Amino acid sequence: METLAVIFDCDGTLVDSEVLGHEVLCRCIGEFGLELSIEESMRRFKGGKMADCVVELETQIGRKLPDTFVPKFRRLCEEVFEERLLPIDGAHELLTQLQLPYCIASSGPREKIALNLRVTGLTSFFGDRIFSAYDVGVWKPDPGLFLHAAEAMKVSPARCAVIEDSVPGYEAGVAAGMRVFALEGDRVPAALAESVQVIECLLDLLPLLNPASCV
Repeated sequence: METLAVIFDCDGTLVDSEVLGHEVLCRCIGEFGLELSIEESMRRFKGGKMADCVVELETQIGRKLPDTFVPKFRRLCEEVFEERLLPIDGAHELLTQLQLPYCIASSGPREKIALNLRVTGLTSFFGDRIFSAYDVGVWKPDPGLFLHAAEAMKVSPARCAVIEDSVPGYEAGVAAGMRVFALEGDRVPAALAESVQVIECLLDLLPLLNPASCV
């Protein structure tokens, strides 16, 4: 079935923020006596809901984290992103050459998405076609965010392609009935292997998504 619209995740798909964000998370939780490696943090929390991450960390340390924990984490992420955040290789070229309508659907807050796009020079590509889980109240792996984006783009879910880098994102895309591409991200679970196509870089998408006459 022909693809008519593309839905991008943001963190780890368009901007290289995953390692930076988990680096900050490890630093923040370290202040409460928990030594957490970046690799373990990404394995456990990548692509998930921040509130679920906090609950799991609280369980591990055996006490409630202060109300300031998440705001401090967000503030430190902003500082790090302003200094070190880069676009994923090929992002600018892909968005310039892609001949289909596209949007962002991210589990992150809208303010974080805006910061990510501004720092990496991607803002102008998306306009108002940005959808946050915080706006719709559902987080991946629930398909609701992707379904909301498809409805806003006025395209049937079956005609949408999702570009993701995390297991919750793959699961959400498959549950939404969309075509799913995995960008060098988490290993695709065996149960999803037949439904998710792995790509090595963003530019691999051009011949896969652009109409034949545009390739």
